[in-house]
Parts: sequence; structure tokens; C-alpha cells
Amino acid sequence: MPKRFRLTRRFPVAMTEDGYRRLKRFASEAGLDEGEALSFLFEHFDSVTDKENLGHRLRLFNSALESRKK
Repeated sequence: MPKRFRLTRRFPVAMTEDGYRRLKRFASEAGLDEGEALSFLFEHFDSVTDKENLGHRLRLFNSALESRKK
């Protein structure tokens, strides 16, 4: 029997404008709303990310983060 899709947590999220636009585009292309798209991405995180590329992209994002906050 498939798991019932229940939204059990709600939390405020701060996102960059680019990240939010990309989330909306992904959700639209997948026929999901933004919450469902985030649930899908995090439930399947290991299979939808490139483990070799993830560390590098995370370092780049973190290095630019402080300047983007100003």
C-alpha cells in the first residue's frame, strides 16, 4: 500500500529569488505545488543530487553567501 501524502510540518523558509524561481519552475514542470516539490526533492535527495558535484556547489554557495546577505 503506498504511503499517504500528508504534510506534517510547516516551517518558514527564506529563499533567494533565483532559488524560488527555480523551485516554481520545477514544481510547474512536474505538476506539483511548491510544497510537494520540496517534499519530493528532500525525500529523494540522494538520488536527485550528484554526490561528486554537491560538495563543490555547496562550497561555492557558502563562499558567496555573506556578500549576498548585504
